[in-house]
Amino acid sequence: MWKLFHTLDGNMLSRFSSLFKTKAKTKPLSPLSTSEDVKNFYNNNTDKFIKVYGEIIQAFRTKDVKDYLTYTITNAELKDGQKILDAGCGVGGPAGYFASQLNVDIKGITISDYQVTKSKEILAQKILKGSVEILQGDYHKIDSIFGENVFDRVLFLESFGHSSRQSFLLEKAFKVLKPGGILYIKDLFKREHPNEEDGKKIDAIINAINQAYSYNVADFTEVIKTIRKLNFILLFVKTPEVVTEQFEHLTISNDFQNLFDIGKIISWENYIFPIDFYEIKLMKPPFDINKEKHLYFLNRPEITS
Repeated sequence: MWKLFHTLDGNMLSRFSSLFKTKAKTKPLSPLSTSEDVKNFYNNNTDKFIKVYGEIIQAFRTKDVKDYLTYTITNAELKDGQKILDAGCGVGGPAGYFASQLNVDIKGITISDYQVTKSKEILAQKILKGSVEILQGDYHKIDSIFGENVFDRVLFLESFGHSSRQSFLLEKAFKVLKPGGILYIKDLFKREHPNEEDGKKIDAIINAINQAYSYNVADFTEVIKTIRKLNFILLFVKTPEVVTEQFEHLTISNDFQNLFDIGKIISWENYIFPIDFYEIKLMKPPFDINKEKHLYFLNRPEITS
């Protein structure tokens, strides 16, 4: 992946950066987006996303997005027989693909009632090995909606950043996972400030992203702190690995912005790339940490000798 970023030519880099465009003059820092803001954003813009992105509303993707979804199946260890929660599921595109490849039971939740309606149209056209049910609701309430210790996998696929209470959201994900279950996050995170001047530019661009997309680009350090406090077992953190030739270079995001003028750049003057894309894979301990506080780590069940 390091090679990928160093082999981008000027045109590719410009397209890659276009996801995070900003106007020359940014607005003052705005309050964090609420669940109601996110609901209104997707109720108003889902058809625009579908027109450009199709049913897979994700920016970091391969030219054939099915390749990236297959990659997700591998990295999130999705397997037959699992019960999976797709938290912030959009119109059900990824869930539909996973259930077409595997005999899994997927529950999707989106704050947008319009996306629930669109998901029914999309899923009705698919041949599934498993099942998918898309519900309207706030993913900050998943434990009260679904119960605790229910899911083998919880996925946040470029949806985690829509939360204004990300530590709280991680707590909820921990609750709904079964012991030994896996939480998989793929999202963008604000770059650390390399120096004061660049830090101001990063903050300004992040603010523009948040305003344009009802987003709250996550602070990686704060996320890791919460992960540790909850006693998640950290399996990996890495930049998603895709072959350079297969990477979409976010040109599709550029198309979206050009068509609908959301977060569109006005000037490249003083621009600095503001984010890191990471995938984070965590396991809820397969033992009760509150009862067995002397334990630090137990080997995963399938590799225990």
